[in-house]
Amino acid sequence: MSFSFIAAITCLFGVAMIGAPIALSIFAAAITFFLLSGQDVGLVAEMSLNGLFNSFVLLAVPLFIIAANIMNASAVTDRLLDFCIAIVGRFRGGLAQVNVVASLIFSGMSGSAIADAAGMGKIIIQMMVKEDRYPRGFAAAITAASSVIGPIIPPSIPMIMYALVSDTSIGYLFLGGILPGLVLAGFLIVFNILIAHKRKFPKDEKVELRDIPRVTFRAFPALMLPVILLTGIYGGATTPTEAAAVAAFYALILAVFFYRTLTWAGFYQAFLEATRSTSVIGLIIASALILNYMVASENIPNLVAGWLGSLNTSPTMFMIALMVLFLLLGCLLDATTLILIAVPLFLPTATALGIDLIYFGVVITLNIMIGLITPPYGVVLFVISNIAEIPLGEIIREVWPFVLLLLAALLLLVLVPDIILYLPMQFGYIPT
Repeated sequence: MSFSFIAAITCLFGVAMIGAPIALSIFAAAITFFLLSGQDVGLVAEMSLNGLFNSFVLLAVPLFIIAANIMNASAVTDRLLDFCIAIVGRFRGGLAQVNVVASLIFSGMSGSAIADAAGMGKIIIQMMVKEDRYPRGFAAAITAASSVIGPIIPPSIPMIMYALVSDTSIGYLFLGGILPGLVLAGFLIVFNILIAHKRKFPKDEKVELRDIPRVTFRAFPALMLPVILLTGIYGGATTPTEAAAVAAFYALILAVFFYRTLTWAGFYQAFLEATRSTSVIGLIIASALILNYMVASENIPNLVAGWLGSLNTSPTMFMIALMVLFLLLGCLLDATTLILIAVPLFLPTATALGIDLIYFGVVITLNIMIGLITPPYGVVLFVISNIAEIPLGEIIREVWPFVLLLLAALLLLVLVPDIILYLPMQFGYIPT
């Protein structure tokens, strides 16, 4: 490891410790590295911009964000919520089940755990805590746990990031996430049933059977969005990026012409928030491209792969060790940073051990998402605490059982790769 690289890493942590955003810390480290190694500092800007502008797949990120924001700004999410209440709200602890089912449906539109938690999650929490029907901490905890489904069921912004660094197919990654997402939902639903009976959670007012067709009809156009996305991608009509554009346009058409609930103020706010989110993600991606160049120039990925290979580690033990590592890192860093910066370090080792990169990507994505809800520093916990005005301590006390449950589901996926690879193989994927 060269002196210039050591100085750059020292600069990175030093600038980050004084509170600078991670992207700016990396840029400062990159400038230090290029200056000390005698390279042209202008390459920092050139490589960042080229990396962003030459990647067609990255266009999907702002488009999916816009689609989710438009649906949040209009009454589309309300229709989806009414549909979920009609289906599962009639059972004991029904609103907890609505929370999971709503996340399962909305995940096919947002692609983000934070969007899921901040969007529909806020509405459901308010319904659950009304008249003290559910403890505030439990309502927030189940919302945090169900939001993990968002980036697993397609579309998925973290999976798009992973495809960028691993050069794998986004379509196969999306397919690989469908069954694991359903497994997660199944685990949470069964756990909710047990908890609801143990803690005597209330039954909610039933939606009459004669009203279910009406509620379904109102939600049907919104429910068709995931179908349109997946049909377009796997039918060969659109690329994932083009499908994201279709999603944004379809959400706009629904909100303006079908439901007629999107105001000019809501439209402006949706695009403003999408611009902010995209800018943050873009800065992180640009900085990660520079950091990855620095790491590659020092031959660190091959050194790490060689060291891990010398330990004669089995693929299963390697995956379990990474589970622990990324769970800890997920408590401290956001998903985009981890996928763009940390994951590339382990890709050569995974390839050398014969681990399929589609399987690897789905497992790592879920692993990082669980880290986002792991106390005490899980990012999603802070988001929910802020939007629902529930003390963080109450959420942490209730979220631990859900974290352990999700870790059990993750371990199942690690030990049974076919759950992830089954659907991709049905569409012609050949695992490595």
